[in-house]
Amino acid sequence: MEVETGEVKEHPTYKRIQEYVQEKYGFKVHTAYIAEVERMVGLDMHKAPNAVEQRKHEYHPCPPEKVEAIKDALRHFGLISE
Repeated sequence: MEVETGEVKEHPTYKRIQEYVQEKYGFKVHTAYIAEVERMVGLDMHKAPNAVEQRKHEYHPCPPEKVEAIKDALRHFGLISE
């Protein structure tokens, strides 16, 4: 059995993206903001089996500084190249 000894990339989960933004920018981002930015940049989103048609609470769009921080995190993890 042979094992490939290449560089191992971190798997970009929402938790890792949140940790990256917290570490680099000093603020927290909600997973809904991450999903919003992923949609903005055209990343594929999986179908959620428990998705709802109407939200229970008012929706506040992601602030511009958090959009840029999340985009930076997506670039860091190699999901976008902008």
